[in-house]
Amino acid sequence: MRRTLTFSLLSAAIAAAGAWVVTAGPAVAASQAVATGPAAEPALPFVGQDAFYQLKLGAPGGADVVAGTGRMGYEVIDACNGWAVRQRLDMTLIDGDGAVTHTVSDYATWEAKDGLAFRFHTVDMTDGEVDDRLDGEAHLDRPGGPGEVNYTAPKKMTLALPPGTMFPMWQTEAIIRAAQAGKRFIAMPLFDGTGDDGASLSSVAIVGWDPPAALHVNAGASRFPVLAGLPSTRVHVAFFSRKPDTITPDFEIGMRYFSNGVADGLSMNFGDFTMDGHLVRLTILPNHC
Repeated sequence: MRRTLTFSLLSAAIAAAGAWVVTAGPAVAASQAVATGPAAEPALPFVGQDAFYQLKLGAPGGADVVAGTGRMGYEVIDACNGWAVRQRLDMTLIDGDGAVTHTVSDYATWEAKDGLAFRFHTVDMTDGEVDDRLDGEAHLDRPGGPGEVNYTAPKKMTLALPPGTMFPMWQTEAIIRAAQAGKRFIAMPLFDGTGDDGASLSSVAIVGWDPPAALHVNAGASRFPVLAGLPSTRVHVAFFSRKPDTITPDFEIGMRYFSNGVADGLSMNFGDFTMDGHLVRLTILPNHC
């Protein structure tokens, strides 16, 4: 799931991720990173999905944001040789003076199932006006990288991607595999098409691998029968700039991941406020491949 949920995404996410706190900057996190990059392993049983989340203000941000509501749609389509993803984040925020701001982030990508190619389109709007737009494509030279990203809008430029870079679906798979293996922490460069500065460093704290019977912690499983027989993990992901003097993350998100790639229990930190996301509708899409 991409970071502009951000789509910039969390003190509330720390608690939601099981009180794991990631404070290490890129240099420390990189020293603890697992080997990353696409590998010749059997694919996890990810599913196409059409998920809808209701959002509410988590931790207020003082006078900057005192109230907020929102919704997010997240669609994943199995396109046989790749995954087509669409995410739309819609929020209404009210500050201490009563001013209302409406923000919309629309994000669409295609990612090859071998993890080596990625296309992206992002539009961020505030009160009906376009703030930012990013378009382009990226590729890795081989499993494990390196690679490059070619931006086509708002301006053309090419940036290098470091060895180990993953795209979003591959990162999700790496997180779930790590949870299954009992790992507590992994890190890797991530490129998701949400910024014009190339790859970020993502640090992931993993809280257990819960069996299907643990419904007391898997609230989503009790509300959606399709999730009831699936194990899951709680994670907290922090995204850092790769600049050497970076200490604090640009964005963080906590969530529960089920083994089929469905997420619930979102907690997103946008810097001066947090939003909590609750899965309210889920349709598993048919696979026509």
